[in-house]
Amino acid sequence: MPQGERPRERLRDYGPRYLSNAELIAILLRTGIQGENVLAMSNRLLSRFGGLDGLGRSTFAELCAERGLSEAKASQLMAALELGRRFISLAPQDRAQINSPQDVANLLQAEMASLEQEHLRVLLLNTKNQVLSTVEVYVGNVNSSIVRPSEVFRPAVRDNAPSSIVAHNHPSGDPTPSPEDVSITRELVSAGKLLGIDLLDHLVIGSGGRYVSLNERKLGFE
Repeated sequence: MPQGERPRERLRDYGPRYLSNAELIAILLRTGIQGENVLAMSNRLLSRFGGLDGLGRSTFAELCAERGLSEAKASQLMAALELGRRFISLAPQDRAQINSPQDVANLLQAEMASLEQEHLRVLLLNTKNQVLSTVEVYVGNVNSSIVRPSEVFRPAVRDNAPSSIVAHNHPSGDPTPSPEDVSITRELVSAGKLLGIDLLDHLVIGSGGRYVSLNERKLGFE
């Protein structure tokens, strides 16, 4: 891996807030396995468990069953996730706060831009626009025949989150929203109003640091 792209060097140079979930996990795991570097392994684990939220709910046995995860690595990962939970409970003011689409991209871009399939994720926010959690809802083709508003808003209803932001990636690398993306956004905005949950934005994430905010372009947010 080029030195400028190594997670430890990026943490040293930019700080942990600018690293993706996959990069932070890679630092914990330290090494990959033959044919799969540690960053690819971290992305595989996040995809396998449905994001950081699912990984945090996994058991020791489930982690040890994953290729490349020894008991020592599984222990390190579980300990770090538990420390994160305890820290948040002690210092909720330190949660990431969303003030712009760029803040969303900073949280998700590095990880989602490299995914080979489309993934749709929902950021749950509190009344201060702080991120409560990120939930993966769909993996595969994100289109209007598959995406159900009830599934997208289920985590917000469950956790009593007043607002949310949706993001999905385009594996092609081109973040230009499709007509389907606009249609889905329009449906979600309407459903959110009925549920009393504000959909603040829908980001389409591409490669090379590119993304599109549908709210900024007033696509589906008319």
